[in-house]
Amino acid sequence: MPGAGEGQSPAGATRQPVRRFLFLQGPLSPLFRRIGARLTEAGHEVRRINFCPGDWLHWHGRGTISYRGRSADWPAFIAGYLAEHGITDLVVHGDTRPYHRAAVRAAEDLGISVAATELGYLRPGWMTIERGGLSTLSRFPDTADAIRAAAHAAGTVDLTPRYPGSFALEAWQDVSYHLPNVLLGFLYPGYRRHTPLHPVVDYSRWLLRLAGARRRKARAVRRQKALADGKGPLFLLPLQVEGDYQILAHSPFATMAEALERIMTSFAAHAPADARLVVKSHPLDNGHRDWQRCVTELARRLGREDRVVFLDGGALPELLRRAAGLVTVNSSAGLEALRAGVSVKTMTPALYDVAGLTHQGELDGFWSAPEAPDSALLADFVTAIAASLQVRGSIHNRAGLDAAVDGMAARILTQTLNAPAKPVEPPPRLARARALGVPL
Repeated sequence: MPGAGEGQSPAGATRQPVRRFLFLQGPLSPLFRRIGARLTEAGHEVRRINFCPGDWLHWHGRGTISYRGRSADWPAFIAGYLAEHGITDLVVHGDTRPYHRAAVRAAEDLGISVAATELGYLRPGWMTIERGGLSTLSRFPDTADAIRAAAHAAGTVDLTPRYPGSFALEAWQDVSYHLPNVLLGFLYPGYRRHTPLHPVVDYSRWLLRLAGARRRKARAVRRQKALADGKGPLFLLPLQVEGDYQILAHSPFATMAEALERIMTSFAAHAPADARLVVKSHPLDNGHRDWQRCVTELARRLGREDRVVFLDGGALPELLRRAAGLVTVNSSAGLEALRAGVSVKTMTPALYDVAGLTHQGELDGFWSAPEAPDSALLADFVTAIAASLQVRGSIHNRAGLDAAVDGMAARILTQTLNAPAKPVEPPPRLARARALGVPL
């Protein structure tokens, strides 16, 4: 007789076993709810756990429950929930948020498949969905031969940009999620948010940033033009957002400021005398930390005021045309730089930190002899990740959202996460990351 969840179709073909999905927090959009609906339509069971009012507004009703307990009790709760309900697949957005990390560990202990999503590596117009984990937890291969094999299996991939983001839509998604958490937070007394700032503080900083946007842009344009007209090698350091889990969970640094000091100290001691370092703000930085003051004071202490420039704005593509190299902790800006033919040094094993692509020597030697990327290997790498880890779409574009739902649901249903690349176990970057002090 057919096993549980199996049967025979009228034509006699064996139906696929019913899978039991559990979704946790998704991005600030209807993405997860709509993917869940597709899985339900395909005959599978779908459940969702909400942690706060914003979660509930995005997805409530049949198959959903709310967790209102303490964060300290969550690991035991989720381990029991996964086992009790026979969950076969866990889906999370951002695999190292505190709730998600505990759930992923429990799922791995029980042999449950994990799908982790994020914004795309090949922005704009792409979303990421990976088997098991992201960044230093990615199962994507890190050797040239395996990457070339995956690219060969993928064939030609259309990389034409699509689905430009809408700032208005992004802002609305953020406010409509976080404001209910402020007003109705008492309904979820044990909730621990994964963002570093209270939403009221965050939004107040953004209002100040928006008020000064025109002045900042004009100043950045002037400084960028002066940099383009200058002589000597130019190195870039694009800042990442404080509180980003790429810093908190996937790097050895507690803050971006700590990474900044490490990189600037190396530049001051080892860069050529005519080299300059441009520290560029992140487009989504809310101004909570005064980076201009931070960079200026550190440069003064290091005796390099005339060789370090802070750029609050500016256009990265234009800067890359002039750059001799770019240093990053693990930002997607590093991949953008590689695609522009610029040498890149990462401070942690980013997805693209592969021999032949990034500078493999120490940071201190990077300033005088940066290693250029192998253009053929880079082309294969982009093809391989586009085919294996990316789907077309965007949560910040309405047509892009439709595409993301189609692509991600198809990957999940056909169990083709990370294909055609062959997933590597254990995650091939993890040992190097732990050796650097990454807390995973």
